[in-house]
Amino acid sequence: MARSTGFGPKKAYLILYNAASAIAWTTVLGRVALVIWWRGTPFVPLVVDNFARVTQTFAVMEILHALTGVVPAPVFTTGMQVASRLFLMWAVCWPFPQLNSSVFYSSMLCAWSLTEVMRYSYFALKQVEAVPGWLHWLRYSAFLVLYPVGIGSEVAMTLQALVGPASGLAPWYPYALLAVLLSYIPGSFILYTHMLKQRKKYLGAGKSEQKKSQ
Repeated sequence: MARSTGFGPKKAYLILYNAASAIAWTTVLGRVALVIWWRGTPFVPLVVDNFARVTQTFAVMEILHALTGVVPAPVFTTGMQVASRLFLMWAVCWPFPQLNSSVFYSSMLCAWSLTEVMRYSYFALKQVEAVPGWLHWLRYSAFLVLYPVGIGSEVAMTLQALVGPASGLAPWYPYALLAVLLSYIPGSFILYTHMLKQRKKYLGAGKSEQKKSQ
């Protein structure tokens, strides 16, 4: 059966949304890389902190897209990933800006931005069926390295807050951070295995089976 090639409002919206998101994350990545090269990681938050927080906060649209069926994404895993990043941005990086000069803040943003530049570019080009082979491979392979770097950096940032300034914010705050840290044990496993399944589906045996059934 031939694919529909119509260019309706939904497709136009997804192209615009994904392209804008790719540009925003490219800006984050460029700022982080430039400042690290020029002055070092302690200066990164001075030029990227607010912009990265706003860019990541807009990712709540991912949950809305999944809930409304705009994109065929699982609500649970989408919500987990967005929630964990919003937690870092608003519950760790924002109340404790002194932690953002850490190398882990820079490595976290690098992992996030590299992931998102590839992902949003992929989905924007997919709307017009123009995804190059190398981007398709990166979309389902780069996470093998970037997810552990990102998750490790998120855990390190949270640990720094937990053993450092968290108790000064509120007596209960360290316990809240500890609860989130414990959630990373099942959460990171769920997200990583989900991407492994996606990789198998689009690059491995699953892709071959799909072709045979078409």
